[in-house]
Amino acid sequence: MLTRVFATMDTPGTGTRWHRGNFMRALVCFSVLAILAACGSSDGGGNAPPADTACSINEQKQFVLDVARDWYLWNDLLPAQINVDDYATPEALLADIRSYSPGMVDAFSAIGSLQADQEFFGEGKFEGFGFSSRFEAAGDLRLTRVFADSPAALGGLARGQRILELNGRTIAEIQAAEGVSAVLDQSPLEFKMREIDGGEFTVTIEQAVVTIDPVPQWRLIPRTGLTPVGYVEFAQFISTADPQLEQVFAEFRANGVTDVIVDLRYNGGGLVSTAELFGDYLGGDVAENLIFSETRYNADRAAENNRTEFFERLGNSISLEELVIVATGSTASASELVTNGMEPHVSVTIVGDSTFGKPIGQSGFDFCEQRLRLTSFQIFNADGFGDYFDGLAADCAANDDLNVAVGADSDPNMVAALSYLNGGGCPVIATPADFAKPGFETETPQLNRFGPPSREFADAF
Repeated sequence: MLTRVFATMDTPGTGTRWHRGNFMRALVCFSVLAILAACGSSDGGGNAPPADTACSINEQKQFVLDVARDWYLWNDLLPAQINVDDYATPEALLADIRSYSPGMVDAFSAIGSLQADQEFFGEGKFEGFGFSSRFEAAGDLRLTRVFADSPAALGGLARGQRILELNGRTIAEIQAAEGVSAVLDQSPLEFKMREIDGGEFTVTIEQAVVTIDPVPQWRLIPRTGLTPVGYVEFAQFISTADPQLEQVFAEFRANGVTDVIVDLRYNGGGLVSTAELFGDYLGGDVAENLIFSETRYNADRAAENNRTEFFERLGNSISLEELVIVATGSTASASELVTNGMEPHVSVTIVGDSTFGKPIGQSGFDFCEQRLRLTSFQIFNADGFGDYFDGLAADCAANDDLNVAVGADSDPNMVAALSYLNGGGCPVIATPADFAKPGFETETPQLNRFGPPSREFADAF
């Protein structure tokens, strides 16, 4: 057996007031991090087994099973007898464990590189080309965003462009074989692109370190006779967002902002700590000391780990009245935590499309230079609601038009959000003739985003 040393980074008990200052920065898909050190780590007593013994395949599989027995959200549904010898790898064992979740809702527990997790959640860095994409229809793969200064950006790739070929093969050919996600793991890679105006170009791009700007833009939108609307595009719940949020809300508060549009259309989640900080900026004035969220673990872990998070008034918390969330099917996890957590306290309107549906989170357990991200808790709001596995429904439908810049005046989501905030209600927006809602029709393919945190939480390649 592996020697295990736990450093618990969560509330020490149910119902206690949780202070962010006592919290060492957490991990994951919207998670609080319980670090389990092993494979050469020591608890100070020098009794950790040698790495070559502790990190054998069999020991790694046993580690995964032991952690799942203790921490998996649905550990009561696991078979009493699981033989690790029946599985070739820890990943194969974990895949079987996921299958016991109710309705197989757990598509998220994963094993990945410890370094990759630390770099993504701590610094917003990942190895890749630096873009996100989606299928508009079979064979029609479009770029939704390109990260600034990334290899993709330097190669001329931009939002709205269509990927025609990869290494000389059409997208349809690739989808009929190994799938686009597998090809996008290759580097260097030749891209044949079609621009919005119909022009085409070919460029070869090599993967490199990409740094995500978690808050790409924010601004004040003036209104005649009213306080301005605050707009912020929030791309990722990672620790580098924290100082930027301070700057954003300092400006909002100084200008008397009470209505806010938060653009979370491509935000797949991240750190719970950053989500809770964001909640304090939004709700600290109007809901101070009221419940923001409740985190619930399995019955075996509940007494020591369940916790309640309350709103805390910060120096730049605003007196929020109306909150509009711009969402798509890529809006998930920590983004949904904030949206659901604000719902009982202020007027919340979701514009765009329904969210992904991920009310569950993962804790991180480190072993053998890897991190097991195991689904271990579910989060509820002050009304006790946390069963949104089908997503949080949109109140006002709007197209995510890839031919228009995110947050631009002509962005259909902005048109709808401002119409609602200015008393005009939800507008009926004409659907372009060539518009296909991603994921709506069954024949529209989906990219495989199971993998490193950059792929799961940012849809990034």
